[in-house]
Order: sequence, then C-alpha cells, then structure tokens
Amino acid sequence: MQPKGKNMGQKDKKTKRTVQLVTSFSEEELTFVNNYLHKYKITNRSRWMRETLLAFIHRNLEDDYPTLFNEHEMRR
Repeated sequence: MQPKGKNMGQKDKKTKRTVQLVTSFSEEELTFVNNYLHKYKITNRSRWMRETLLAFIHRNLEDDYPTLFNEHEMRR
C-alpha cells in the first residue's frame, strides 16, 4: 500500500520525471551556485535548476520566431 500524502492522485503519468540530465561544474561555478542557493534560502536545488533552465528557454523562445529574411537583409 502506498503512503498517503497531500499530492496523491494529482500527478498523472505525463508529469512524472523519469529522465535525468547530468552536468558538470568547476569548483568555482559550484561555489557560485551554492552561495546563491544559500543567500535566497533555496533548499531544493534540483527543482530550482529545472525551473531556472526551463524559464530561460521559454523566455528566449518567444524572441526566436521564424522570419522570411535574416536580420542583415531586413535592415537594408
């Protein structure tokens, strides 16, 4: 029997995260990230990385729309 929690039954199979993405940081980069997390009292690093990465991609997709001509040709 599964333990009862407040979110039981709310997640469907589409949102279940089963794929891992692995990255490497230098010591300096990791210190930078850890200091940021500590400063803003972020305790779930995985969630923060996922949300930050997806927000960045989503924000940039809005500016990355297809055009008929490249920027140089349009400025002539």
